[in-house]
Amino acid sequence: MKYQLDSGWLSGARQVPSPHCNSRPESCPVDLLVIHSISLPPGQYGGPYIDAFFLGQLDIDAHPYFAEIAALQVSAHILIDRDGRVTQYVPLDRRAWHAGQSEFEGRCNCNDFSIGIELEGLDTDTYTDAQYRSLAEVTAAIMAAYPAIDKDRITGHSDIAPGRKLDPGPGFDWQRYFRELDQVIAA
Repeated sequence: MKYQLDSGWLSGARQVPSPHCNSRPESCPVDLLVIHSISLPPGQYGGPYIDAFFLGQLDIDAHPYFAEIAALQVSAHILIDRDGRVTQYVPLDRRAWHAGQSEFEGRCNCNDFSIGIELEGLDTDTYTDAQYRSLAEVTAAIMAAYPAIDKDRITGHSDIAPGRKLDPGPGFDWQRYFRELDQVIAA
């Protein structure tokens, strides 16, 4: 397996610790994986802005959109950029602030029991081959460390926050993702 977990961090991932996290509630097992998408500014890929946003250091003068979101305290556990590079912001055993108001199978506050992965992209765009490959590899490592997470417990942000969020969007190929995941697990 390409990635291993060490104290909540993925070996081989770029590590950029975010202050936007806290402890999970006691006796709350991690049993959900949530797939998101993000691009900053919207529709533009690359650059330092996602890191800055997750660190609470977004320069509102860099783009007009940033004034709308700069005060938000948001993070994800993991980001996979367009080239498939994996960046981790929050240890998996801590609560990242990625899901907002959310519900899965009658349980509210998905941040309490989920891991959030952001794909650099738009909910109206498609994703790259490298992103699918990295996502499958990261997911396999997460599933090995958190056996309560299986394919039935992997969902999109749009599914846990319907009407509020659309990501990862119709351009995300769930069947392809699960095929690649099966290949990684079988290897």
